[in-house]
This record gives sequence, structure tokens and C-alpha cells, in this order.
Amino acid sequence: MLDYLLLFIPAAFLVISVLVAIKSFEKGKNAKRTVITQILSFCAVFAFCMVCPIVAHAADATAAAQAASNATGLGYIAAGIATGLSCIGGGIAVGGSAPAAIGATSEDPKNFGKSIIFVALGEGCALYGMLISIMIISSL
Repeated sequence: MLDYLLLFIPAAFLVISVLVAIKSFEKGKNAKRTVITQILSFCAVFAFCMVCPIVAHAADATAAAQAASNATGLGYIAAGIATGLSCIGGGIAVGGSAPAAIGATSEDPKNFGKSIIFVALGEGCALYGMLISIMIISSL
């Protein structure tokens, strides 16, 4: 029962923080402050999840099983961080290069082949992060 409660608290906090951010942005609050508040709420949920491990009772009492359980958990965290950061970087790259590619193509349609390469390079970063995550998870 406690496990379900510990799963519900971070999820509810994230949903509530997103709803509050949307409402405050609709009311005309500062967008920068709203984004900073959202980032801080995600950091708080991350800290809560790291401090209160949900499946702590599932580990065996032996030290070897505990070490293997910790290594598996940290491997999943590493895979998530690799995917998350690479997707954020890819999104930033595509967000800057795609409008420039559209503008270059609208001026001269012959530039489409050259400009789409830069968009694909940005997406490649996200794909490399996903491949690294798959390699990490398959080695666990």
C-alpha cells in the first residue's frame, strides 16, 4: 500500500505543477518565472524519488544482491539521463535549424537538400543518445 502512495505522490505533484504553470501563464504571469518554477518542481520530484526509493524492500539482505540491485538501478538512471539530455540537445538543434532550413528553401528551392542535412544532424544527436541507452539497458 505504501508503494502505491509513494508512486502517486510524485505523479500528482508533477501534474499539479504543470496545471499551476499553465494557469499562471494564462493569467499573464512572467513566462521566465513560470519556466523556472516548473524546472524547480521537477528537481523537487527528482530529489523526492531519489530519497524515497520505491522498491527498497525488494532487495535481498545480502551485500552482493544489494550491490547488484544498486548497479541495475543506477544503470536505468544513466540510460534515462542519456536519452533525456540527448533529446533536449536534439530539440534545441532542430528548433534552430528547421526554421532556417524552411527560410532557405522558401528563398531558393535548390537549397532544400543542403538545409535538410543540418536538421538531420540535430536529430542524429537524439538518436545517438537513444542508442547509448539501449546499449546500457542491454548490458544490465
